[in-house]
Amino acid sequence: MPALGTLSAGGAAAGVAGLLRLRRGPALASPLPAAARAGAVHDGAQLVWGRQLRPALVLPAGLLPLQASKRLTLRPPAASAEPAGEAKSPGLLEKYPAITTGFFFFMWYFLNVIFNILNKKIYNYFPYPYFVSVIHLLVGVVYCLLSWAVGLPKRAPINATLLKLLFPVALCHALGHVTSNVSFATVAVSFAHTIKALEPFFNAAATQFVLGQTVPLSLWLSLAPVVLGVSMASLTELSFSWKGFINAMISNISFTYRSIYSKKAMTDMDSTNVYAYISIIALVVCIPPALIIEGPQLMQYGLNDAIAKVGMTKFVSDLFLVGLFYHLYNQIATNTLERVAPLTHAVGNVLKRVFVIGFSIIIFGNKITTQTGIGTCIAIAGVALYSYIKAKIEEEKRAKAA
Repeated sequence: MPALGTLSAGGAAAGVAGLLRLRRGPALASPLPAAARAGAVHDGAQLVWGRQLRPALVLPAGLLPLQASKRLTLRPPAASAEPAGEAKSPGLLEKYPAITTGFFFFMWYFLNVIFNILNKKIYNYFPYPYFVSVIHLLVGVVYCLLSWAVGLPKRAPINATLLKLLFPVALCHALGHVTSNVSFATVAVSFAHTIKALEPFFNAAATQFVLGQTVPLSLWLSLAPVVLGVSMASLTELSFSWKGFINAMISNISFTYRSIYSKKAMTDMDSTNVYAYISIIALVVCIPPALIIEGPQLMQYGLNDAIAKVGMTKFVSDLFLVGLFYHLYNQIATNTLERVAPLTHAVGNVLKRVFVIGFSIIIFGNKITTQTGIGTCIAIAGVALYSYIKAKIEEEKRAKAA
């Protein structure tokens, strides 16, 4: 959903602007940037959406008529070209696009750090991750509905076929989101992000054994330090708990399958609308378990305890802000992906994780052992190496296909 200027970025993983485009047939070249065509979800390795959602969704060839000479879109036609002699001189941002790209990177990091810090602070006095996950999605959905109401963007029509295609993506998004929050509520933010650094390992495994696509040996070797680093950090992490560890691992698996399903899903609507519909579906999916698992405790003492500790105004404002930051940082992350090469984005993702881990240690004063610190550094370095090698391989494939 548009925000922060073309912020065009959402839910903070959320907000997605123009990431998806319709691909009518193999003979037609996709107008998407290389990063978006890859359908990868980079977050320390690969978003999502989550940890940032950025799939490339396309309709199966059988669902739409092939039209080699004509391409339908849900966007209004571009304004007619200006008469000769009246062309406007390029503005500052058009003349220096690096300024805009730098702004997107800054806002991506800033919003993500704020979200993680505020999210953890809420869990310190309100340890109900299922309910908080629902609030994250609810605020994002309200944001999307308001944007539709004012026509920014215009709401794309939906039907049963598209819902069927988007549901698996939304289901994996919901599961990954909830389990991430359970992990964040249970262990230190820095440790949760260290575990989630294993996401590229699950992506590679799914690519090799689920999709049947060969993963180069160099990629597998680059994952060795990631596994080693996470193992080292886990053995001596002071906040370690099996609940936090297992939920972070489930989150990794969920986001991996989300990436797989998003490549199979297909839609001709723009990414902002796609993300809005996925958020709505994910919200519906998350409400029942929240009511079943945490509902009784919330009604009995959870809400009253939180209000007694911080007051009604702060409690409500914290929940609203954390949901808004969640939506916006995802949207910004997606827009950043569209503006840069996959290698640049991969490096940016790794640096973002370093920022989050570093700021969380400073803000919350988390004590870490020397082994945990070394293990975290090794894991992040492994993710950086994996991201670099993967991006180079993708660039070589595109060069050969061109």
